[in-house]
Amino acid sequence: MKTEKTNIKAALTIATAALLGGNTVTHAETVSSNEDSNWEFDSAFLFYSEADRVSASEVILNAKKIFADDEILNLKLTIDALTGASANGAVAQPRVQTFTRPSGNGQYDIAPGDTPLDDTFHDTRVQLNGQWTQAVADNLTASGGVHISKEYDYLSLGVNGNVAIDFDRKNSTISLGFSHFQDTFTPEGGIPKPFASMLIGDSSAPTWDDEFAETRLGSEDDKTTTDLLLGFTQVINRRMITQFNYSYSMVDGYLTDPFKILSVVDDNGVAQDYVYESRPDSRAKQSIYAQSLYHFDTNVFDVSYRYMWDDWQITSHTIDSRFRIPLGDNFGRESYIQPHFRFYQQSAADFYQPFILNSEPLPAFASADYRIGEMTAFTIGLKYGMLVNHGHDLSFRLEYYRQTPTDAGFDEPGVLKKVDLYPTIDAVIAQVSYSF
Repeated sequence: MKTEKTNIKAALTIATAALLGGNTVTHAETVSSNEDSNWEFDSAFLFYSEADRVSASEVILNAKKIFADDEILNLKLTIDALTGASANGAVAQPRVQTFTRPSGNGQYDIAPGDTPLDDTFHDTRVQLNGQWTQAVADNLTASGGVHISKEYDYLSLGVNGNVAIDFDRKNSTISLGFSHFQDTFTPEGGIPKPFASMLIGDSSAPTWDDEFAETRLGSEDDKTTTDLLLGFTQVINRRMITQFNYSYSMVDGYLTDPFKILSVVDDNGVAQDYVYESRPDSRAKQSIYAQSLYHFDTNVFDVSYRYMWDDWQITSHTIDSRFRIPLGDNFGRESYIQPHFRFYQQSAADFYQPFILNSEPLPAFASADYRIGEMTAFTIGLKYGMLVNHGHDLSFRLEYYRQTPTDAGFDEPGVLKKVDLYPTIDAVIAQVSYSF
């Protein structure tokens, strides 16, 4: 029979592949050394809701089978639905603003002082992932997987592979990973021309369709993403394990958000026009990541740090920590609580700007999307878990998330001083998980 340590290393191989694709779920603590183990299932329902904005519901089912020779098959199904309102990128104004919907069919009004939100935002996504992991030599484990994700206007296909080399009596592991994704966009209304003016008026007019078509480049576009990862995992002692990763990601193709616009304002901050954003057609990202897990006599502390930088001049820092505290059987069989805290800080892309002044020439690229602007964010929450029938794990998680965009150094002319250009986003995250 194989040792438990060998099985843990196989699980870590899957976890490394997950860092590339962001899709595979694994729980090292659930890996069993039983050669005849049956299927293991992890299921979860997650609800995410931003105040007055987007809400998301997600169902996840992950199935894992460990075969006699420590070969692992991992299958994952994710279904999620998004509804609500999404910021379109325009700035708030002290008057009513009218915008055309992305499809070109219909318009919507925004009240004075309110952040412009498109309340027709909705989508449903179905995602399938498969991963196979096996030992190919005494100290060499290989893993490969496939990915498919389909939304109403988006298709993503991907593959990934990973090899892990063990040494130092299997206390050390070096991992090399690769993934490649091919994505196709078919947004409703087509692909907007960069900096084309949003058409606003009577959508029932005979010339409307032809005039709207003049603002489009076509009906679809695509992008490719290639990720490389180098990882090192070290067992320090029987209580502590650490992991270090370096990753490189290259994205080419259509990187503009077809649903985002910018306000063109005069020297008094009054909107004169709305134009579609424009982003570069490539992006190179790099990151370093460190994680450490320490098992005290009863508690487990998990902390990680990630630093990311790219050629859009975005840098980010992420600190993530969890502390698992067993409660014994007083609050449920082998129950535990797990506080969670995450902090995130990001600088702005070099082409980010909240608006365009009509007195200045158009830049080569520009976007008012707050997601690539300067911001800080934190998540704080608590997870409660316990064993139920036949040793199955049931857990509940509740978290609060706050994202605070900040001024990246832009002067606010005239009326823009009286509106909120950088509104805070508050959200609640709730999840129920069941492993069996």
